[in-house]
Amino acid sequence: MSQFRFARLAMMLAALGLNAAPALMHSASAQDKNAPAAAPKPDSVRPELYKLLDPAQIKPLMDAKNYAEVQNRVTQAEAFPDKTPYETYVLNRMKLSLGSTTGNDQMAMSALEAILASGKLPEADKPNFTQALATMYYNAKNYPKAIELYKQIQASGKASDQVNSALIRSYYLSGDYASALKAQEPVLQAAEQAGKTPSQEDLRLYASAANKVKDDAAYLRGLEQLAAYYPNDDFWTDLISRGIVRRPGFQDASIPDVLRLQFAAVKQMSSDSYTELAELAMKDGFPTEAKRVVDAGFAAGVLGTGSGAAKDRQLRDRATKEAASDAKNIAAGEAGAAKAKTGAGLVNLGWAYVTMDQYDKGIGFIQQGIAKGSLKSPDEAKLRLGMAYAKAGQKDKAIQTFQEVKAGGGLSDTAKYWILLLNHPTGATAAK
Repeated sequence: MSQFRFARLAMMLAALGLNAAPALMHSASAQDKNAPAAAPKPDSVRPELYKLLDPAQIKPLMDAKNYAEVQNRVTQAEAFPDKTPYETYVLNRMKLSLGSTTGNDQMAMSALEAILASGKLPEADKPNFTQALATMYYNAKNYPKAIELYKQIQASGKASDQVNSALIRSYYLSGDYASALKAQEPVLQAAEQAGKTPSQEDLRLYASAANKVKDDAAYLRGLEQLAAYYPNDDFWTDLISRGIVRRPGFQDASIPDVLRLQFAAVKQMSSDSYTELAELAMKDGFPTEAKRVVDAGFAAGVLGTGSGAAKDRQLRDRATKEAASDAKNIAAGEAGAAKAKTGAGLVNLGWAYVTMDQYDKGIGFIQQGIAKGSLKSPDEAKLRLGMAYAKAGQKDKAIQTFQEVKAGGGLSDTAKYWILLLNHPTGATAAK
């Protein structure tokens, strides 16, 4: 997972309104220099110190980026004897502003800690100042301390979405993947219930944390949402592998239909996947489908290169020849398929027509085959019918048909991810 880092502290303080100096009060009017010094009033600044920290003088210096003079005033103020707690608080507010503006993180962090410990900070401001300090610890990679402070804000009931998100990322980056996973789950659920698209960062963190703690079910949920909302070849390839092929009970007989799903979902398969799907299609009597798959592999630059180039060209030539022959002779098989005792021949005939883009005719034959019955795997035929509807652009009928596929061995899982693909199509889906 990529490193999540907040903006510079100065920008955050400005956004929260925390880098401005507090309003200062004189503790006394100008006095005769020979008169005894008056004791400072509570929460006020004596004139001698006020001259150094007067916001009306400091602001023009900061605006002019005369930070050396501001630092000089801070140094003089630090040396001022017998400062009251409030005067120290005001000085630390000045140091916070200077440190955050100049990128002196150590100065800003020390000032923040002192401000929060001073007892002078207004109660309403504590969550924002605590968040600022937590952010500094986060950016310094002191995640345990950041977690402690973010949890304080949560306990106060003042936590924002940013605070909650930062806490989750602190858990993750500290290696507490279980806590990160537990905390991220309701965030994703809330987004789903509100009809909002979860951020890719949130989904990646969730899936990664699940993978770290070996929670396969959670990882798969995260991967499904990544494939839905932020589809790419890696997400879909991993989803098909983990969600179908590697699940208990998967049967090799489902491989062709799994590869058909992958061919529809991704822009580029591996060379082995292209050739395997093409070979299986040829074996099952669908050379037109094989030709389309091989042509796509060549167009993607995956086939026809390297040591397997000659073999790839042979496969393409064979598929092209048999596809041409099949196109001429397919109609001759209609009568035999209609007379057969089972509907298998009609289903296969229908799929062959679908691969030739004759969708209405193909769908009709598949429906006849299913109605005739005596099929070895009725749900496989339904899966094929759903794919036919999908290729024909009949999304609603495709989804309805896929929902009827209940058999195991990879069939119902394949149907499930066809539905996901139809509801969240990829660029590859439209192209094929």
